Amino acid sequence: MAGTRRWLTLGLLLLLSLSARADWRADLPGARAVGQGEFTWFGLRVYSAQTWSAAAPLDWSQPFVLELTYHRNLSRDTLVEASLDEMRRLGGAGLTEATLVRWEAGMREGFVDVRPGMRIAGLYLPGQGCRFYIDGQLRRQVDDDAFARAFFSIWLDPRSRDPQLRQRLVGR
Repeated sequence: MAGTRRWLTLGLLLLLSLSARADWRADLPGARAVGQGEFTWFGLRVYSAQTWSAAAPLDWSQPFVLELTYHRNLSRDTLVEASLDEMRRLGGAGLTEATLVRWEAGMREGFVDVRPGMRIAGLYLPGQGCRFYIDGQLRRQVDDDAFARAFFSIWLDPRSRDPQLRQRLVGR
């Protein structure tokens, strides 16, 4: 009886560890690391970034993941405002205020305050939208392709604020 109990306990622990590691990888089979880099602000490391995809270099027609591992505390409000500023800058006159208000509400609902060591991954799904995972757990799905493209453009558009980081992330 004790041997059976031990095997059941080991089996349960194995299942729990596998489900904890499932995160975005289950939604992007065949993904491999494409690029990586660091984002610094006035010499301070803010986050490490890594991209994953089945295709290399990154291609907007294929799903990919952008994963950020934070090295600093940042509030959700800071993350939302910085994202909106960049989306506005990159989107130009093509973005309406109503669209930005809708996107802001969604980001405030889906984003969290971050602390050092926290991992946030965004899975880009062409023609559909995206999913956000926080420390391996699905946090929010966004069914808005325009939002997804605008959001990931913050890092991957040729006009990104950090062109060197962009080059490293796209794998070219």
